[in-house]
Amino acid sequence: MAELHQQYQQSHPFQAQQGMMQQQPKSYQVAKAATAVTAGGSLLVLSGLVLAGTVICLTVATPLLVIFSPVLVPAVITVALIMTGFLASGGFGVAAISVLSWIYKYVTGSHPPGADKLDSARHKLAGKARDIKDRAEQFGQQHMGTERGQHGQHQTS
Repeated sequence: MAELHQQYQQSHPFQAQQGMMQQQPKSYQVAKAATAVTAGGSLLVLSGLVLAGTVICLTVATPLLVIFSPVLVPAVITVALIMTGFLASGGFGVAAISVLSWIYKYVTGSHPPGADKLDSARHKLAGKARDIKDRAEQFGQQHMGTERGQHGQHQTS
């Protein structure tokens, strides 16, 4: 019978927890509830104090922001543009160093990641360029041959 009860608790853990809660003494359950209420209540009071402090700070700072806005707004825009420029410059610098490092590895034969794809694309482009060159030569020969024939007909007539 005890084994059957143990198997039931293992297969139904939520109901087993409820059973364990009923087995715990009332004083333990009351202590857990009191701890939870105390922690929750103190956090609620703290959040209310933070909200009140925020409202008071905004009330005090709003007239100052209005008075100094002709100076602050352009200053903030200038600082934002300067920071954006520095961040973009740094990002482009990192990208350039990465590309130069990759090219150096490729040229020295270290075989960096993606080199196979680059070689494959280079071979495909070279093949297509040869095909286009051959077609252009054939077209030129055909076109020049038909022009000579037409010029010859015009001269004889």
